[in-house]
Amino acid sequence: MSEHSAGLCPRYHQAVELVGRRWAGAIVQILLAGPARYNELRAAIPDINDRMLAERLRELEAEQILVRTVLPEAPVRVEYTLTEKGRALETALTAIGRWAERWIKAPAAAQADAPRAPARARRALAGRLAAGKMTRPKSRANQR
Repeated sequence: MSEHSAGLCPRYHQAVELVGRRWAGAIVQILLAGPARYNELRAAIPDINDRMLAERLRELEAEQILVRTVLPEAPVRVEYTLTEKGRALETALTAIGRWAERWIKAPAAAQADAPRAPARARRALAGRLAAGKMTRPKSRANQR
């Protein structure tokens, strides 16, 4: 075994595996802007299905990254909110986002074919951008 592989910190490995699971980072990124309901998360995350969203939400709740709150209204309303532990991921996710903007080329077809999120999800995203919680991706013209 090499010197480098023997030195991998188990905590680091567990953290990368947790946040690196498909859609887990996206869920946390969306919740950094504030509480969201299941359908808002579903609409904001491309290609996720109900089973996977429910599974990721349960995993993140079990790891105390987020909390699920049932609001006693008619009809019953459920919101997901980041815990302090979940909000602490903001710096790491922001750094990954900056790295991605520099090094990951967005497929042209994905941008043209991407479905538009519902108006409420678009307004929430616009609010996050305005509050400086997220950075707007560079336009394709600026990347060339």
